Amino acid sequence: MHNNPPEKTESLFFELAGDLRLSMLLKLSKHKYRLSQLSTELDATMQEAHRNIIRLVESGLVFKDGEGDLGLTSYGKSIVFLIPGYEFLLQNKQYFIEHSIEELPLKFIQRIGSLQNSEIVFGVMANLQRWKTLYWNSKVYIKEIMSQVPLDLIETVSNKIQTGIKFSYIFSKDTIIPKGRAELLQKIGWVNQISKGMVERKMINKVSIMTIFNEQEACLLFPNLKGEPDLNIMFYSQDQNFHEWCIDFFNYQWEIAGPFDDQKLNET
Repeated sequence: MHNNPPEKTESLFFELAGDLRLSMLLKLSKHKYRLSQLSTELDATMQEAHRNIIRLVESGLVFKDGEGDLGLTSYGKSIVFLIPGYEFLLQNKQYFIEHSIEELPLKFIQRIGSLQNSEIVFGVMANLQRWKTLYWNSKVYIKEIMSQVPLDLIETVSNKIQTGIKFSYIFSKDTIIPKGRAELLQKIGWVNQISKGMVERKMINKVSIMTIFNEQEACLLFPNLKGEPDLNIMFYSQDQNFHEWCIDFFNYQWEIAGPFDDQKLNET
């Protein structure tokens, strides 16, 4: 095996390029099929199905067992696991032409397929309302990485903290805060909530990717090409994989963040 010349990546993409072959791989990722079943479900002739399956078998993606059933090899399963990442980027091609993921650590880019089962929310007001609803829906915690802080969200999250919700957040050193924030925080006893451990906070040099989530739903915003979070378009989901991605990204940022410093915030 080690004496064979290495296969080039383009040979794999060539095998995945055919609509029928890709559909076969996705079907076989669910369970085994007879060739006739695949042919019927994919509305292909037996001749087409046979020709394409032969190619997938020869490429090492598919095997045929002793009973004639077709299934994915371990290698084939590994390839199929990576397809959602390409699908997510393709489905949102125009968005990612105008937005950047360069700030993401490589390990999160490699898992970007986890974000596939999500909806896009358009408009600043619609996004703010979705954040507020997310706050109200929380029963255990709220966590977020923010670059801007709308004043009315402070009151909303404070009301939830009063019910026992734990609030953890990360600001950038240039986070934009509204006028009146200091007075409002004093009014609602923010310092006391911090001392009780109901609120915990940290600070990083720059926030380009924002996320807001509770124990069951999550929002995610990527930056524009200037590296600034775009509040006009947001991904939202209750999908477990999407949620786990946001949790892991928050924890990653939390680990590298430093102490919170109110004096570095910018009031508008």
